Amino acid sequence: MPTMDPEIAALLHQFGLDGPPPATPPTIDQMRQGNRMLSLAVAPNPPIEVGSVTDDTLAGVPVRVYRPKAAGVAPTVVFVHGGGFVVGDLDTHDGVCRRLCRDLGAVVVSPDYRLAPEHPFPAAHEDVFAVARHVADHPVDFGGGKLAVAGDSAGANLAAATAQVFRDENRPLAAQMLAYPITDMSGGAEYPSRVENATGFLLTTVEVQGDVKAYLGDDPGAGNGPPASPLLAKDFAGLAPAVIGCGECDPLRDEGLAYADALAAAGVPVRRHTYPGLIHGFLNFDTKSTAVNVAVTQLYTELGELLTT
Repeated sequence: MPTMDPEIAALLHQFGLDGPPPATPPTIDQMRQGNRMLSLAVAPNPPIEVGSVTDDTLAGVPVRVYRPKAAGVAPTVVFVHGGGFVVGDLDTHDGVCRRLCRDLGAVVVSPDYRLAPEHPFPAAHEDVFAVARHVADHPVDFGGGKLAVAGDSAGANLAAATAQVFRDENRPLAAQMLAYPITDMSGGAEYPSRVENATGFLLTTVEVQGDVKAYLGDDPGAGNGPPASPLLAKDFAGLAPAVIGCGECDPLRDEGLAYADALAAAGVPVRRHTYPGLIHGFLNFDTKSTAVNVAVTQLYTELGELLTT
């Protein structure tokens, strides 16, 4: 079993999240409340300053739009928050989006997509596709520069699926950044990290399985291919260049790295990273861990390079 970054370990201990999983699984409401509590507790305080932050609706989907301080042409990032398709919202990843906006000088558009189990597959995918298409079709309204999709966890799944859709629709996409993505919801493959990191690192393998079941609902077969499982696509050629980062201590590590390898084998430029000691969800912990800050800086820098070259 790998060793967790000590600063993250101390953080989980501070919030009482370093013990064994509860005997009784939490309800959906309890999961959402717990996720929101932790995310807001570790968010930068005061918030990172950007040019403006506005809530809007695009293609019928609520979004939050972050604009940089500098005027003129800017790249655009559609950033999709994580949360297993079940938890997470615009507030839980506000700090992530603000840093992306500041560090890249980019317009960041974050969709508030529908969550399971109230809205099972393909609701989240439909919402993110709709927002990304709208942004792509109105570039002048969102910076006017190159476009990327990005996300973490379930959001990275949605971003990866969007990149595949854009490829198939011949829509230009300069880059995709995927942080610890879930890429295979089929249940048919055995990934060592799902065993090695099954418990003890915040996200458990049982929780992953529960989230997948909640999202796929009455259509578990949807996990046997894209868009639910981007890794199971038949063709990866021609996809946007990718930056993919996974934590060593994450049950989803191996399927994220497998996706990076599949893209690379198809000739897609890929920057692939495994970060020692980091756990699932690490993007949110950049102000609490030196190791996380180094990883996040690398991921955002590499995404920025793809948007400016």
